[in-house]
Amino acid sequence: MKLPAALAPLQARWAELPGREKGLVKLAAGLVAAAVLWQLLLAPALTTLRQADAQARLLDAQLQHMLTLQAQARTLQSQPAIGFDEAQRALDQATRQVLGSTARLQVAAERATVTLQGASGDALAQWLAQARLNGRSAPLEARLVRAPGGGATWNGVIVMSMPAR
Repeated sequence: MKLPAALAPLQARWAELPGREKGLVKLAAGLVAAAVLWQLLLAPALTTLRQADAQARLLDAQLQHMLTLQAQARTLQSQPAIGFDEAQRALDQATRQVLGSTARLQVAAERATVTLQGASGDALAQWLAQARLNGRSAPLEARLVRAPGGGATWNGVIVMSMPAR
């Protein structure tokens, strides 16, 4: 069945309708078309427009964080290289001062292993920052679990890289 043949009954019915009903059918078709246009074209654009400010603030915050990290990386790169012994002293000093009796440091080859027993999360974060900045050490491996008894204390092992001997 071809399209003109299929439309013939509809055209005949349209011709029989009074003028007022034709106007109402046209109005209904216009409303349906407007609703479809709204749903497909305008509503998504308006949603995007409403979310643009919040998304721009989020992206600006991410950019600032990335710029801060970039500045830290450049600062670390501009620092003079230190030897193994100096890095070991800095790591040992940071461990004693920050983690105290909650940590035990063992150095073997170009790796330092820190065993934690009930170290606080804040102290651990401070120690990691000092190890990175002063000892030029970076964590290679970490196996940490929360200490039993609650609180923000940690047990486990952190393996740190050391400068070459």
